[in-house]
Amino acid sequence: MIRIAVPIVSLLLLFTCAAAYDPLDPTGNITIKWDIVSWTADGYTAVVTLNNFQLYRHIMNPGWTMGWTWAKKEVIWAMNGAQATEQGDCSKFKGNIPHSCKKTPTVVDLLPGVPYNQQFTNCCKGGVVAAWGQDPSAAVSQFQISVGQAGTSNKTVKVPKNFTLLGPGPGYTCGPAKVVPSTKFLTPDLRRKTQALMTWNVTCTYSQFLARKHPSCCVSLSSFYNDTITPCPSCACGCENKHTAQCISNDAKILSMAGIHKPRKDNTSLLQCTHHMCPVRVHWHVKTNYKEYWRVKVSVTNFNYRMNYTLWTLVVQHPNLNNVTQVFSFDYKPLVPYESINDTGMFYGMKFFNDVLMEAGPLGNVQSELLLQKDANTFSLRQGWAFPRKVYFNGDECILPSPDSYPFLPNSGRKSDFLGLWSTLIPGLLLVLLCFG
Repeated sequence: MIRIAVPIVSLLLLFTCAAAYDPLDPTGNITIKWDIVSWTADGYTAVVTLNNFQLYRHIMNPGWTMGWTWAKKEVIWAMNGAQATEQGDCSKFKGNIPHSCKKTPTVVDLLPGVPYNQQFTNCCKGGVVAAWGQDPSAAVSQFQISVGQAGTSNKTVKVPKNFTLLGPGPGYTCGPAKVVPSTKFLTPDLRRKTQALMTWNVTCTYSQFLARKHPSCCVSLSSFYNDTITPCPSCACGCENKHTAQCISNDAKILSMAGIHKPRKDNTSLLQCTHHMCPVRVHWHVKTNYKEYWRVKVSVTNFNYRMNYTLWTLVVQHPNLNNVTQVFSFDYKPLVPYESINDTGMFYGMKFFNDVLMEAGPLGNVQSELLLQKDANTFSLRQGWAFPRKVYFNGDECILPSPDSYPFLPNSGRKSDFLGLWSTLIPGLLLVLLCFG
C-alpha cells in the first residue's frame, strides 16, 4: 500500500501549489518593467527591463520570448537591444516603415556580436538570463522601444495588455500591467538622477505543472553501508517517448550521424532509453562517515542527446546543509527563504570549468563531493536521514524514490508500513490544506 500512496503524495506535492507557490523560493518571479523615458511627436520611447528575481531558475538557451497586445493602434517604430520576430502588415505607411505593425508583437533578445548601434544596456545575450541567486548582475535583460500612436501623452497613453513570457518554453503566467512609482535612473557619472515619466510593472510567476506534462529529472540514492542502489522510480518522467521509439540506446549507430546533437526548432528531445526516461538524473551517494564529519558525492547525468544545459543549477534541501564545511568542484550558496531555517543550498558549475552540462554521452555528467560537519544532536544514518528531502534541477523539482526503498543500515529494523505510510502522507496532506485553505 505504501508504494502506491507515495507516488500519489509526490504528485500532490509537485503540482497542487505549482501555479502559485514554491516553498523553496516563495518570492521568486520575473518582473517586466516598462519605463517611458520620453515623449515623441507621435508616441513615446520606453526602456523595457526583464528582471529575474528567482533564486535558482534561470532562462537558458534559446532564451526568453516576450509578447503583448497593444491597447490601441500602436506600432513599433524602432528597437535597440531586441527585435520583433514579425513586421506585420505595414502597407498603410508611406516613407518610413515601422519595425513592426503587429497588434500582438513577439519580441526576442538579439544575439551576441550585433553591431553597436543596435545594442542597448544588458542586451544581446540571446535571451539567456541568470538566476538572481546565482549571479544578480546577469539576472537582467533590457531593450529600448520607440512606440508610435498619434496623439499619445501621459493622459492618453494606454498600458499594453495580455503579456506573455516564454523562458524559453511555457510555464510562466503574467499578471496585468500595473502603474507603479516611476523608476529613478543614475547618469553614467553617478552625479545626476533622472526619472521615468511613467512606469508599469508586470509580474510573471512559474508553474512546473504548466511547463510540462511530466517532471524533467529524478533522483537515485546509494550509501557506503548498503550494497543496494535505489534507482529512480520507473517512468518517473513518463514513458511515452519509450513507447513511441523516441529514445535510443547509448550504442546506437544513429549517434554517429552528423547533426544528431543539434537542437531542433520544436525543442524535441532525443533521450537515451532508460527505465525512468528522464532527461536528467541526480545521484546522491553517502560516501564516508568520519567521527565529526561525513561526506557525500553528488553526480548529475544528462540523458538528452540534443541538449547542453548552460548555467545549470542544483538545489538540495537537507537538514545538515546548515553546516557545510567544504564543497569540491561546484560553487555553492546557501538559500535561506525563511530566516529561521537554513537547510537548503544551491550548487552550480564553476565558470569555464563545469558550468555546462554536456549532452548525453561520455562527457554528459558533472560531479562533486560535500563535506558536512555533524551535529551530535541531530545526525543519524537511520531511517533515510542522510538523503535529501527535496532536489531541484534548473528550478524543476525532481522525483525522489519512495522512502521505503531507501538504502537502510545493515540489520536495522524498519517501521511498520502503517507508520511509514503516515510519515509520508502527513506532510503532503498539510501542504494540500495550506494551498486550498
